[in-house]
Amino acid sequence: MESQRHILAINGGSSSLKFALFNADDPTQKIFSGKVDASAATAQIFDQLRSNSIEANIVAIGHRIVFGSMNYGAHTVIDDALLTTLHENETFNPDHLPGEIKLIDECTIHFPDVPQIACFDTAFFHDLPRVAQILPIPRKYFEQGIRRYGFHGLSYEYLMKDLATRHGESVANGRVIFAHLGSGASLAAVKGGTPIDTTMSFTPTSGVPMSTRSGDLDPGLVNYLAQRENMTAEQFNDMVNHHAGSLGVSDVSDDMYYLLEHMFEDERCMDAVTLFCYEVKKRIGAFAAAMGGVDTVVFAGGIGEKAPRIRKRVCEGLEFLGIELDHDRDERNESVLSPEGASVLITAVYTDEESIVASAVHRIITSHT
Repeated sequence: MESQRHILAINGGSSSLKFALFNADDPTQKIFSGKVDASAATAQIFDQLRSNSIEANIVAIGHRIVFGSMNYGAHTVIDDALLTTLHENETFNPDHLPGEIKLIDECTIHFPDVPQIACFDTAFFHDLPRVAQILPIPRKYFEQGIRRYGFHGLSYEYLMKDLATRHGESVANGRVIFAHLGSGASLAAVKGGTPIDTTMSFTPTSGVPMSTRSGDLDPGLVNYLAQRENMTAEQFNDMVNHHAGSLGVSDVSDDMYYLLEHMFEDERCMDAVTLFCYEVKKRIGAFAAAMGGVDTVVFAGGIGEKAPRIRKRVCEGLEFLGIELDHDRDERNESVLSPEGASVLITAVYTDEESIVASAVHRIITSHT
């Protein structure tokens, strides 16, 4: 173990981060994984590795970077030019990029000679059809890079790979709707193996309601709240990212499992659950329309993978699309949730963004040697 070469994959969030250590010669082999507080991230990571008696010979580090702008359609080595671009893009994504840049800097201090790789969440959607990229605002802003970028791309990369492995390339190349439903939630439409649309747009705040993020809103609210409550742009941004979504609607919790437990005794919890499921259901219908039908629906994320009552509410009423759950399979959280012979395959999958980071890092460092 001591002589084994390792890849460290880091998946940073605003308050915590996940990490995993992989065999650098076989990135499908995960050695160890953990989750730490973001405030002392790298120190906590190495404390956990030492406490598990792992002496890490780290030869490369991969970072999940939420925003890659329109310049980066592929995962790439971090150099001075890329760091400069990330700093320039901080205003595009102020809730994620500053913390991710800090992690890169801390790893540079700990491992000055170890290559670091940026794995962009937006890369999966880099070549969306133009109609899905354009936002209906003055054209000059599109030229400035304001467009639909899409997020959760590393998760969708993993889910695409998993779908092909489990069910065959022909299924993965069909009309697939992915629903990554967790504290952050989004859906993606993939046809012929190529993404054609996704719910998140210029920022991860958009799309369906999430734990504390609003999802799509009437933009007129900005002016209304500025006039009515003297709300600044910074205060509005804080509200829609940290005090909205399920937390805002329920006024009690951002935890979907708490809301499910209390929804029959607290109307606010019922409203939050009902709205979430309704919005997810609508996006499935919209994406089916965009693709001319649907062959497969994949649920993932902490809610999508583990909450049968959410999946049931989402799928009810979509029978006209061929979407039908086997309720016994759903309650048992099986991987295949549709009945035998159903026209639409429905699955639930654990997504693994860190493994995609490790695979990308292995591919890049191998090509450079």
